[in-house]
Amino acid sequence: MCKLSWSISGLLLIVVIAMAYKFIIAGSTSPSDDGRLLLVLEPVERNFVLAEMRTFLSSVQAITAGVSEEDMSKVTEAARMVGAQAQKGMPSSLVGKLPLAFKKLGFDTHNKFDELALNAEQLGDPQHSLRQLTELLNNCVACHSMYKIDVALN
Repeated sequence: MCKLSWSISGLLLIVVIAMAYKFIIAGSTSPSDDGRLLLVLEPVERNFVLAEMRTFLSSVQAITAGVSEEDMSKVTEAARMVGAQAQKGMPSSLVGKLPLAFKKLGFDTHNKFDELALNAEQLGDPQHSLRQLTELLNNCVACHSMYKIDVALN
């Protein structure tokens, strides 16, 4: 009886580890025809991610305008708009579908926007903000180089 209990426990542990790997690390992905990793999402999830990216781009444009005008309040406002607080509306179903590397990149991008906002407000240095924006855009380039989004076929 003890061996059976240990066998069942071991099997359950393997299942839990496999599920954790799938939902925390791997996500819902497959290889893409262009060499990137394909993220397979439901339409509402895909729309959310794409809308977030468009908001990032709008913020980058506003930050660039603020830097060029030396209007640091504009830089601060635009960066805060897409900081960590912007993640609150994320559909919970996305958490298990996005691979860990994508999630880390996304969280880091939101945090970099918060850091840019804070530094723009406190330092008031347009060149510093521009350097931070350049660093932040590396995340965007990396993400678009690594991932492609598609809609799940039901």
